[in-house]
Amino acid sequence: MNTQIPIASVKQSVVVEAPIERAFKVFTEDFGSFKPPEHNLLAAQIAETVFEPRVGGHVYDRGVDGSECRWARVLAYEPPNRVLLSWDISPQWRIETDPAKTSEWEVRFTAETAGRTRVEIEHRNLERHGQGWEGVRDSVAGDQGWPLYLQRYADLVARQA
Repeated sequence: MNTQIPIASVKQSVVVEAPIERAFKVFTEDFGSFKPPEHNLLAAQIAETVFEPRVGGHVYDRGVDGSECRWARVLAYEPPNRVLLSWDISPQWRIETDPAKTSEWEVRFTAETAGRTRVEIEHRNLERHGQGWEGVRDSVAGDQGWPLYLQRYADLVARQA
């Protein structure tokens, strides 16, 4: 019997022309500048996306009407090397309130040279989402998922150089 085990993680990376400290700072402090505003669960237009830079903080969208959607929790915050966050969005694209049913995404920053940094995202434990988790995996791996975020991030870093 040959059973295939589905891949439950997504890995993407990009290299930016920036020292590791700046690469980390742009990713965390300017996350809302490269996150597509249409990627949100709010009924209102997004006014801003906030990344709270501390363990126990959140990533959340704030609507122009003042509503908020907290869709990630900061699990580890280790400048300038890594951040680890939860993905509190269910396969039905609603907020997941049970931490046992959330996945996590880790962003690692590795200096290749003094002025060049590799930024790697691993979105893992997707199977924790339960039925329909493959759709979450396919979405974050697809053109409108982490590849888009990393491209927009790299473009932002290049514009700020």
